[in-house]
Amino acid sequence: MLDYGLQRLSQMIYDFCGLNYKERLASLKEKLSKRIMELGFSYEDYYMYIQRNPSEWEVLVELLTINETYFYREENQLHECCSVILPKLRTSFRNRPLRIWSAACSTGEEPYTLAMLIQETGRFSPGTVEIIGTDINKKVLQKAEKGWYHQSSFAFRRIPTNLLHKYFDVENEGYQIKPSIKRMVRFQQLNLLNQQQMALLGEVDVIFCRNVLIYFDQETIKTVIRSLYRKLAPGGYLFLGHAESITDMDLGFQKVDAAKTFYYRKEPDQDETIRCVSSR
Repeated sequence: MLDYGLQRLSQMIYDFCGLNYKERLASLKEKLSKRIMELGFSYEDYYMYIQRNPSEWEVLVELLTINETYFYREENQLHECCSVILPKLRTSFRNRPLRIWSAACSTGEEPYTLAMLIQETGRFSPGTVEIIGTDINKKVLQKAEKGWYHQSSFAFRRIPTNLLHKYFDVENEGYQIKPSIKRMVRFQQLNLLNQQQMALLGEVDVIFCRNVLIYFDQETIKTVIRSLYRKLAPGGYLFLGHAESITDMDLGFQKVDAAKTFYYRKEPDQDETIRCVSSR
């Protein structure tokens, strides 16, 4: 017989951050079993405990989220953004910095890679591009803010040697991001389903939200994409993972096919209201 407390937990997690374990209770049980044993709780007890102690969400999120990432991931998208899109956008926005949002950035490899490649173009002076890295997991953001990675980390498995030597300092058996790159990036905790947190982010010109939607069901995907649409400035761009597609969802984006990749654009003349039912 299924544990009723586990079912209630799965629904609460889904409502909080969109991760869908409602049909994967065995997987949820496996991820939570150690924490349940530490506290000496049943799953029903744990459900009640979280409601009384909201700070427990930070522990729970660490147990549930997957933080697999690395520098220079899906490089065709990165180069398209930094060498093609940003110079094009810069001609339209000369009086303010361009803003790039790396959603679900984990330990910071994606936003730091973007910062390195932007510097590599030689087209942007300091302060003309801002990069915001967000994640629901506070612990990985703390690591991202430090910008230090062990030399044996898989995070370096794809990074070109010249970028590693140019933008990192060797420090304590690891590599430390140089200050010039760190100054281009700021980090903040953000739940993609929390509209109050989303409102504080402000308008952005480019969004990277790669390999995130694969953990959501269709309803949550649409909710998240609507929110991303609202955050994008008219004419802004959205990058998803190659295994993710919103082409048939009629969510207001136009697909752009480049030579070696694809991405999505919010048309500059479209109304800010998304052509679909209201978000939940």
